[in-house]
Amino acid sequence: MIADPDALHLVLGMNMEESFCIQLRSLGICEGDVVLVHSSMKALGTKRTPEEVIGDILGVIGPDGTLLVPALSYDNVTAENPRFSVSATEPCIGLIPKTFFRMDGVSRSAHPTHSVCAYGKHAPEMTSQHSLDETPVGPHSPFTKLPEYKGKILFVGDTVNCCTFMHGLEEIAGVPYVLKKDRTRFIIEDKDGTVTERDIYCHDFIGIKQEYQRIKDILAYPDIKTGKVAMAGCFLIDSRALAEKALAMLREDPYCFVSK
Repeated sequence: MIADPDALHLVLGMNMEESFCIQLRSLGICEGDVVLVHSSMKALGTKRTPEEVIGDILGVIGPDGTLLVPALSYDNVTAENPRFSVSATEPCIGLIPKTFFRMDGVSRSAHPTHSVCAYGKHAPEMTSQHSLDETPVGPHSPFTKLPEYKGKILFVGDTVNCCTFMHGLEEIAGVPYVLKKDRTRFIIEDKDGTVTERDIYCHDFIGIKQEYQRIKDILAYPDIKTGKVAMAGCFLIDSRALAEKALAMLREDPYCFVSK
């Protein structure tokens, strides 16, 4: 059983940082973990800054752990505005991604629309080959590599429906709705300033509603753990278990995690 995170606030003399870290550990995050975080600062309902939240997670996973944060830029890097810079293009989602990608020592994968930022032991190796992919969440993407590292996916707040990891499974399964038929040319500047042009298939969800909250119904403890961090309801998911079960379902029914 997972300890009740709410009760942790009642421990006499415990400051906010200590409480936050204990809640993360109670949820199931351990030293040395590889953790991909989808987060909502609004849902946390605390006075902690994005920098403090990132620091808390890094403190829990320790120097042998790796923190990954989606740094998606599909809204601001498009066919009309095709230039992407690893160092300068700001993520189009969330305060934590927008903060994390600017922090010292963070590696960012060189993908124009679906990059990932990472810090820690495995950060360089998990991000370095994403530029080889011809799709957003291809075989070299940090999302797709997550199960190889026994990675966990942490959803902070009502963010399960934003599970980019699932797009990689949809690409593997070859579902009919995930990719556009034609490629888009992007201009990509890597961290060293080298500029290349790449033709990439973008995602295509026209006429499709993503229903990734359904993954909560196909997993059971300990593959999915629930709790609270500060004010936010959270889910911690084993990426290997999710990949195995969701991929089998997608191959049986390509539309099982979406609505037409």
